[in-house]
Amino acid sequence: MREYDPELVTDGGVDAADLTAFQQNILVILAEEPMYGLAIKRRLEAYYGTEVNHGRLYPNLDDLVEYGFVEKSELDKRTNQYELTTAGLQVVLGHFEWMVAKFVTDRERATSVSKLVDEHAPAQRAVTDGGEE
Repeated sequence: MREYDPELVTDGGVDAADLTAFQQNILVILAEEPMYGLAIKRRLEAYYGTEVNHGRLYPNLDDLVEYGFVEKSELDKRTNQYELTTAGLQVVLGHFEWMVAKFVTDRERATSVSKLVDEHAPAQRAVTDGGEE
């Protein structure tokens, strides 16, 4: 297992360890698929259970673009799409691997993680294959 590297530095000169939890959550959401700002906002609101202010979301997205973890492209004149870069994916995977390594301390916990993966994998396959969750 690759050790989480909090000192992963992008061309933007930012260490992965310098990201806020909010920024890390944005990266996790974008690991699912590229999406526009309002879709990211909705997923964050579902996670936090409260409204996410535009004034908080978009400056953080711009920072992640500047850091090299997210790529921004124009869908149309009013809508931007955001996509995880290779460096952004490395941050998500590295943090996930670090969390699993810290959490899985015995066979019972390993089984719990395995069950979580199994529960979510079929839903992801259906979405990937063009079905719905």
